[in-house]
Amino acid sequence: MSFLAWITIAVALSLVIALVRVLKGPTVYDRMVGVGMAGTNTVILICLVGHLYGRLDMFVDIAIAYAMLNLSL
Repeated sequence: MSFLAWITIAVALSLVIALVRVLKGPTVYDRMVGVGMAGTNTVILICLVGHLYGRLDMFVDIAIAYAMLNLSL
């Protein structure tokens, strides 16, 4: 397994941790930070998956569109 695949797994695990923080956050601020972290991790994960598939040009465009939608929410 390549180093990039390990990084992808680590980012996906971080995404799961952020979603747990969103679901179990004791305050609204914890949930807001969790949603922001989940959005950022999703953008990174889209770019990493694009690199793994060898289609980084297409996946970066998708990640930029997702990041702009994430910023507006």
